[in-house]
Amino acid sequence: MVGPTASGKSALALGIARACGGEIVSVDSMQVYREMDIGTAKASKMMQEEVPHHLIDLVEPEQDVPVAVFQRYGRAALEDIDARGVTPVICGGSGLHFRSLIDPLEFPPSDEAVRSGLEELDAAVARSRLEEIDPEAAEHVDLANPRRVVRALEIAAITGMTPSARAATDKAAAIRAYRPVRDVTIVGIDPGEALATRVERRFNEMLECGLLEEIAGLKDRMGRLARQAVGYKEMLPVLSGERSLDDARKDAIAATVALAKRQRTFFRRDPRIEWITWDPDPQVRLAAAQQRLDGGV
Repeated sequence: MVGPTASGKSALALGIARACGGEIVSVDSMQVYREMDIGTAKASKMMQEEVPHHLIDLVEPEQDVPVAVFQRYGRAALEDIDARGVTPVICGGSGLHFRSLIDPLEFPPSDEAVRSGLEELDAAVARSRLEEIDPEAAEHVDLANPRRVVRALEIAAITGMTPSARAATDKAAAIRAYRPVRDVTIVGIDPGEALATRVERRFNEMLECGLLEEIAGLKDRMGRLARQAVGYKEMLPVLSGERSLDDARKDAIAATVALAKRQRTFFRRDPRIEWITWDPDPQVRLAAAQQRLDGGV
């Protein structure tokens, strides 16, 4: 099946990889799932044959790949690329997954039994329990977010580390200071004012290329994380007759725009990123990115 044209970031990464003889490392959290091709805007088979791509099609959609597992896959891929003397070109939109590869992020263990017990607590009780074991927890955890409170309690129960204790480690300080574990030069593309228009056009293109049919073939096999993918999540109710295609399409476009804005906010905090302005001409974008990578202004 022919998919939509390459996304702006994929095309840019391909151009950079061609120029330096590099290999692309995807940090898209959903491209790890096989057969989720159209909705995740995976690089085409032709692009993947021209330049090796990593962290794409790692597992079946039934299998969840949380960021801690993604980090293991990703760092192994980078070690292999480094060992061969090749330049990795890291590309993608998930800020946490990106930082998991270049920064000293550590992901504490989880225990389903512990978490289940904590999730049964009233939100106010859970918050009070966290403040009891860590009076300064509010400085590190959003206490208005029950999910984050439960996670902080779960980590404390498993590791004995409170939020304040974890924030006081050298690695936590390095993460706050954006000190990477490997040398990096980072270029970001500001999406510009026409973001919503481009998102709508691209999503309509995905539908024309068979997105709904792709989801129909996968709906009974998608795990918890795969089902949360933007575009797939909004389209699934269409297949069960719960939503009209047009309403779901509008929801998916709005969700994609919101995700892009959150990603922009996340990446804008990173002082290491050299930003270039969006231009409709991909060659102009590539030239601007290459200039930043070469140390230009």
